[in-house]
Amino acid sequence: MKLVSEPPVEGLNEKFEMWIKPEQGKALKEFVMKGGSALFYHNCNYISSANDDFRDVEGALFTGHTKFAPYKLEIVNKNHPITNGIKDFIVTEEQHYLIYDKDPQNVLMRSVSLEGEDFVTKKHGNQGAVCEACWAYDYGKGRVCYMAPGHTIPGLWNPEYVKLQKNAVKWLLKEI
Repeated sequence: MKLVSEPPVEGLNEKFEMWIKPEQGKALKEFVMKGGSALFYHNCNYISSANDDFRDVEGALFTGHTKFAPYKLEIVNKNHPITNGIKDFIVTEEQHYLIYDKDPQNVLMRSVSLEGEDFVTKKHGNQGAVCEACWAYDYGKGRVCYMAPGHTIPGLWNPEYVKLQKNAVKWLLKEI
């Protein structure tokens, strides 16, 4: 789509520049290794392609997302403190796709396209209609949790997701 403005505006500088620098990724890694915690949401995963330390802590490589559409979040590990009492739920937003790097046993939730559409990119091929959407693990002396939903207020405020987020914070703080 061509961008139009009347009256015309000056040309846009569309050069991509990563805002998180390598030394910040290293600092994050050291912080969590020494006992800190990191809670990652939705869109922060794009950083993983440009920062190896960030990717190692977060645990995945972002490959893209779908158009806005409803998708289901299925709890796949009901025995973790973060998912305790959480039921499957549906949100309407971008379904994020990643290449998950860590132990599959740490996956707590997967996203499932309700339209049954596979996600395909030229670089990564067909990733299917299902993807890891939440995981949690110990990292050094610290803890990490990632949650894919979070593009919209209705997504963030879904009652089941609110409970999941609260549980995640308590788990990261080692309260549960």
